[in-house]
Amino acid sequence: MSNVFSDKSGQKVPDVTFPIINNGEWSKRTSDEIFSDKTVVVFSLPGAFTPTCSSSHLPRYNELAPVFFENGVDEIVCISVNDTFVMNAWGEDQDAENISLLPDGTGEFTDKMGLLVDKSDIGFGKRSWRYSMLVKNGVVEKMFIEPDLPGDPFEVSDADTMLNYINPNVTTKDVVVISKLDCPYCIKAKALLTEKGLSFDELVEGKDITAAGLRAVSGSETVPQIFIDGQHIGGSDKLEAAL
Repeated sequence: MSNVFSDKSGQKVPDVTFPIINNGEWSKRTSDEIFSDKTVVVFSLPGAFTPTCSSSHLPRYNELAPVFFENGVDEIVCISVNDTFVMNAWGEDQDAENISLLPDGTGEFTDKMGLLVDKSDIGFGKRSWRYSMLVKNGVVEKMFIEPDLPGDPFEVSDADTMLNYINPNVTTKDVVVISKLDCPYCIKAKALLTEKGLSFDELVEGKDITAAGLRAVSGSETVPQIFIDGQHIGGSDKLEAAL
C-alpha cells in the first residue's frame, strides 16, 4: 500500500518529550527546549547503524556542521525510532560530535509528523521515513521528504541539499591534508584552512599513510601536502596562494 507523506511546512513541530541518557543519567529534552527561538536542522532516518544512515546521511551532516553553523543554524538534530542507548552508541561509533542524536523510541514524534512507516518486511517494525527539515522558532520552514519508492530512497534529505537551500552561494570542498606531528608548516596550513571555513580530513605520515604512500600520491617527500576536490595543491605556501 502506498504511503502518503504530507509536507508540514508552515506548521509547528509536534510537542514531544524525548527521554535520553546523558553522562549515564536519565534526562529529558522537550520540543520547546529544542526548537523555541532557534534555527534547527532536523534529519530523520530509518535506523542507527544501518548502511546509508552510517555511510552517508549522518557523516555528511556532521562534516558540514561548521558550515551550517556559520549560516545561522543553531543545532543539527538527527531523529530515529531507536532507544537512547542505541543512539548514544551510534553517535560514539560515528564520532558525530556536531550532531544531537534524539531517540524517538516510541515513534511519537515521527508519527505526529506523519512519517512513521511499517518496515516489518525487513524486521524493523515501525520506523521513520527518511526526510529533513529546517525549523525556525518551532515552525517548519522547509521539508525535504524522500520520494515514495520501494526500499530506502536517499535523494533529497542529504546535507548538501539542505545547505544549498539555506545558502545557495555556499560552496563546499573535499580537503585532505597529509601531515606530520609537530610540523610547523602543517600547523600553518591547517590553521589557514580553518580560517577559511574549510573542514578537512587529516592523514598523519607514519600513522595513516606511509612515506611511500606520500610519495605515490603527491610525488613529494615533504609535508604538508594538501588536496582539494581531488586536485593536488602542494604545501602550505601553495595552499595560501590557491586560497
